Amino acid sequence: MSKTDLGLATAVDAFIDTLMATLEPITDTTLRRSADELRKDLALDAFNCSAAFIDCDDSHSEPELEAFIVALEQHFPDLLPPKTTPTDVRAAGLITGKRSWINQPSGLFNSLVAADQQSGTAYSSVYYEQALRMAHTAIGLDDYTSRFELSGVEQFRSMLLRTMKSGNVNAGASVATSGSPTTAAAPAEEEQAPERPLDELLEELDALIGLDAVKEEVKLVTALLKVQKLRAERGLPVADSSRHLIFVGNPGTGKTTVARLLAQIYRSLDVVEKGHLVETDRSGMVAGFVGQTATKVNEIFDRADQGVLLVDEAYSLTRGGEKDFGREAIDTLVKLVEDRRDRVVVILAGYPDEMAALVQANPGMQSRFPRTIVFEDYEDDELLKIFSLIAGGQEYHADESGEEAVLEFFAKQDRGHGFGNGRTARNLFEAAVSRHAIRMVELDDPTNDELMTLTREDIEGVELVDDRSTNDADQAGAEPTTDDPPTAGAGA
Repeated sequence: MSKTDLGLATAVDAFIDTLMATLEPITDTTLRRSADELRKDLALDAFNCSAAFIDCDDSHSEPELEAFIVALEQHFPDLLPPKTTPTDVRAAGLITGKRSWINQPSGLFNSLVAADQQSGTAYSSVYYEQALRMAHTAIGLDDYTSRFELSGVEQFRSMLLRTMKSGNVNAGASVATSGSPTTAAAPAEEEQAPERPLDELLEELDALIGLDAVKEEVKLVTALLKVQKLRAERGLPVADSSRHLIFVGNPGTGKTTVARLLAQIYRSLDVVEKGHLVETDRSGMVAGFVGQTATKVNEIFDRADQGVLLVDEAYSLTRGGEKDFGREAIDTLVKLVEDRRDRVVVILAGYPDEMAALVQANPGMQSRFPRTIVFEDYEDDELLKIFSLIAGGQEYHADESGEEAVLEFFAKQDRGHGFGNGRTARNLFEAAVSRHAIRMVELDDPTNDELMTLTREDIEGVELVDDRSTNDADQAGAEPTTDDPPTAGAGA
């Protein structure tokens, strides 16, 4: 046991001791528990939480069980008497089946949320913070963290947040140990925008319309980085994994928005110091003369230093004639991705088939960009939501007939290669506004409601120019921010 990882024991003790100190003012009154009863309840939640995340992947390894015993034996001497071994834990069934615990809040957590709702406090946010640290520590006990474990942490995090939200508790708030609620300290002033809390960034990600698969992948990446950070802090080996990504999908599916959020997530987890996003494309990397392309690529990496570089339509680097310098750009990019792997995170974006060809075009691509995130086209109802949010941002709205016409418009669109998604929704809105203006000038004295309402007459029959062939020919211009889908809270 001398080599047992003590990180879980530290996390368990921090969970119990921090909450004992925080909850002391309400233990006897609001919670109606004695201090001894509260400590027992906290120890039970720590036991269940640790066991649940060891059980997440169905593999109860020796290091995990040894760490579990060391962390909980002082709190449960009857279950874990002296000289308990991993074999004993398996035989007693102390871990098997515990993963279900993460599916619903414990009785203690529900009590804290109820207390917060009644008193306007934020005690449950302390539980949330300490419990998540315990969960990340538990799944970080093995050298390799599985997808099942990462998904389990995200499921647990989301469940706690939903429960807190039902009680109008702010997960970013903190509580002084004296019991009086306080607000988390503001980040120090710096040249870049202030660093944002991780939960705030993930909440903004959740607010994006659609993109369910993308959100899941980003959250798994986030959870893995958090586990790796914890292991590094404790001096444990961290698997050497690439942080670079490939985004594939049609235009207007939110790739730039997600890349910008990822850059800030990387910053909050200390992967990069600045967390800014630099966008480029073929025109920003390929020059027309010998020796200039490598210089341009180096300059782009310099601008993205300690942040994220998004290369839009990256596959276009493989196109061109015999004298084209796109291949030189790829070779330079691959070299810099390796040389500056601790300073710049690179995201390559483009259409699925073309991006697969790009990865195959250079032997170093596949190992440096092992993870691909797929941005699916939006469904018709999601595009209606995007249209409505864009309209709301300009103080317009579609009436029932207008919404029906929007759905009919999108139902008729070709969803093939290059479909514009969010940018098509914006183009439809702009065309509808133009038709609406023509209709308004024919009225002697339109009301405010008429000036703000888009009807079927404004939308039905709109024909947009299909510019996807032009885009494929140009390969120029990174995906504009205005084409990214607005969040569910935008435009109000």
